[in-house]
Amino acid sequence: MTQAPYETYPGTVYLAADGYVDDLVADLRLSGDGTVGEVEGRLVFAPGPARPVVWAQNVWYDPLLIPFTSIKDAARALRGIQRNWALWSIRNHRRANLIQENLPHVSAKPLTFPAPVPTAPLGSWTLLDENTLLAAPRCSSPFRHGEVAFVEDKATPPNRAYLKLWEALTRLGRRPAPGDRCMDLGACPGGWTWVLHECGASVIAVDKAPLDPAIAALPRVEYRQDSAFAIRPDQVGPLDWLTCDVICYPDRLLRLVETWHGSGLVKNFVCTIKFQGSTDFDAVHRLLSIPGGQVVHLSCNKHELTWLWPAP
Repeated sequence: MTQAPYETYPGTVYLAADGYVDDLVADLRLSGDGTVGEVEGRLVFAPGPARPVVWAQNVWYDPLLIPFTSIKDAARALRGIQRNWALWSIRNHRRANLIQENLPHVSAKPLTFPAPVPTAPLGSWTLLDENTLLAAPRCSSPFRHGEVAFVEDKATPPNRAYLKLWEALTRLGRRPAPGDRCMDLGACPGGWTWVLHECGASVIAVDKAPLDPAIAALPRVEYRQDSAFAIRPDQVGPLDWLTCDVICYPDRLLRLVETWHGSGLVKNFVCTIKFQGSTDFDAVHRLLSIPGGQVVHLSCNKHELTWLWPAP
């Protein structure tokens, strides 16, 4: 389709993770020139190109300012750019919803793990006023508003923490394979261990507290009743995956990651950064400084982030 020469908005739009607008604003103030514009609910507008922030659930790149005269005119303009669009409404809600209804339906069915990340372009848009919409054909997340939902297994895993690892592996675009050797630190009650085992891997599950009996009885699970911080790389040997969902201060997780990453014995990491009180941006930036890694806020994360290495 031929795109009309719309004016480009002189900035970037960030959708904050639910409940963490202040963290996103603080994140933006620590990056680029530190300037932040308007905050509209969970949408944060900032001048200039996209900044490397971690508290955004979705980033709208190079958004366009599109004037229109009618609902059909607005829908026609969006369809002229691409097929798939997701509305994030901040005002003129009825008008915005009528425009979205005139666009092709975008399925938001939950994924059945393991499933590939959607590949079709999905843009985001909103109304700035009654006759102007802001639309970004390209966003950081291939999912609607950055939200990843799964068909849940409500019977087998011992808790819902498994959803975090499902999402992390989906974002990475890879997962443990049969024959892989994994270690799960802070494993109790065993949700992440269950995911690794279901992928076909063997798992060393480490925690001072016992695993759920059903998880401990799985054939390729070895339980070690120990502290995650007492296990040394030379005691374990090469690992295909190291996962960690331990409750600890970020600087302590950082030291653990540096030890294991520095050993050269681990091929893949998925580690949760949990905050006790305010966000420790210094620890986050030190994790970001490890070459090849990525820090993200998963849909299932609360006041925590996830470090992925190597990044997709």
